[in-house]
Amino acid sequence: MQKLLRVGPAAVLCAAALLLAACAGQKQPAQKLIGDVEATVIAASAEAAKYVPDQLAEVQAKLGLLKASFDRQDYAAVMSAGPAVLGEAQDLATAAAAKQDSVLKALNEEWNELAGSVPGDVTALQNRIDVLGRKSSKPLAAGIDLPAAKAALSDATLLWSKAQGAFASGNLGEAVGTAKDVKVKLEAVAGAVKLQLPAPQESA
Repeated sequence: MQKLLRVGPAAVLCAAALLLAACAGQKQPAQKLIGDVEATVIAASAEAAKYVPDQLAEVQAKLGLLKASFDRQDYAAVMSAGPAVLGEAQDLATAAAAKQDSVLKALNEEWNELAGSVPGDVTALQNRIDVLGRKSSKPLAAGIDLPAAKAALSDATLLWSKAQGAFASGNLGEAVGTAKDVKVKLEAVAGAVKLQLPAPQESA
């Protein structure tokens, strides 16, 4: 019959001591790894929150799991999963920059389209209002409120100046948003004075 191997108390204590030593040896690297991940996330968070918020939230959740493992003194788990999380954290800045480029490109295309149509719309509406305002013109068609149309066109023109100012300042998002508001106002004026504005030309 095979004899059972007996492990004495000294051996058990020795094994425990070795395990504790191994864990203690991983604590500092695990702590540093978490610190690296956290610092990388913080550095990228401003732009990532604007352009890749879901990706940022995922990395932050994984960072939270690393911290939870560390608090449980499961340093091996931190060392195992941490490098991949660090890589994902480092990808945040790149992903945010790529998304920003995409957004800015789209905004720039919108601005170019609006900047190509708004001035012509303003001119056409001003000409229409001038014609309607001449004494020699025929009686105004029913429903045309010329003073209101003039005031609305003036408001739209001032708003367009604001949009151009935002564009000149590099605030493309505000410029496009304001220009869209201008376009809506101009279309309303066109409806009020019975004028069909030309359709925007499609980009090549």
